[in-house]
Amino acid sequence: MTPISTTKPQLEAVIFDWAGTMVDFGSFAPTQIFVDAFAQAYGFNISLEEARRPMGLGKWQHIEALGQDPDVGPRWITQFGRPLSQDDVRHIYEAFIPLQVERVGAHSDLIPGALSLVQDLRKQGLKIGSTTGYPREVMNRLMALTADKGYLPDCTICADDLAAGSRPGPWMALACVQDLHIGAVSHCVKVDDTVPGIAEGLNAGMWTVGLALSGSPAGWTLAEFENADEDERRTVRERVTPMFEAAGAHFVIDTVADLPAVLIAIEERLAMGLRP
Repeated sequence: MTPISTTKPQLEAVIFDWAGTMVDFGSFAPTQIFVDAFAQAYGFNISLEEARRPMGLGKWQHIEALGQDPDVGPRWITQFGRPLSQDDVRHIYEAFIPLQVERVGAHSDLIPGALSLVQDLRKQGLKIGSTTGYPREVMNRLMALTADKGYLPDCTICADDLAAGSRPGPWMALACVQDLHIGAVSHCVKVDDTVPGIAEGLNAGMWTVGLALSGSPAGWTLAEFENADEDERRTVRERVTPMFEAAGAHFVIDTVADLPAVLIAIEERLAMGLRP
């Protein structure tokens, strides 16, 4: 049963990330395709773990960050005799996009509890926003698939929609505020499975919630999560939670299914005059 708050509601919107937060439990679609895009474009190998490190950034920026990674960057220079250039980034990005569009459907299942959560939030009068590191071309495909499964946010802002840029800047989250006609950024909650996504919410002046067991830092498949015992879950929480706390997240929970109790806590803080 969803907890009920006794305070006067002040929250207006919850803004969710996509992969690792609402769909694609372990955020495998983008990470595996970065591995494949580097290999296809240049015959260059990166590991899944390396591909995960910049998760949360826009995909162009993600490729740039991999070129500066302390492990990936030197290997690139050894193989090609020069650092990763903007032309290289463009070539890898152009390999990435069709692969992502082609395969995003295989990772479009909603995370358990996500759909019922959104339905409950809408019954409470909250608006549903979303931001993503995916480009619009990928999101058009993904949103069509999730709409058939019952999930379509009131607005979705993509990494390539805004001239100002994407995460960790506040611009995508603030675009949601504008599109949803929100009265105060402190009445919004940003939920994300990545540190750049938490920074996005903080920079926009919102409450932020990190996800410890779904998403990229945990790196679990849904089956691994469901089969894990409490000791295994605790081990991952103890590894991931400090990352979000250091980034400034106001709350850290396991998955979006645990969000209702956090929203009550935020409502209580707002009622006391507290702000993010």
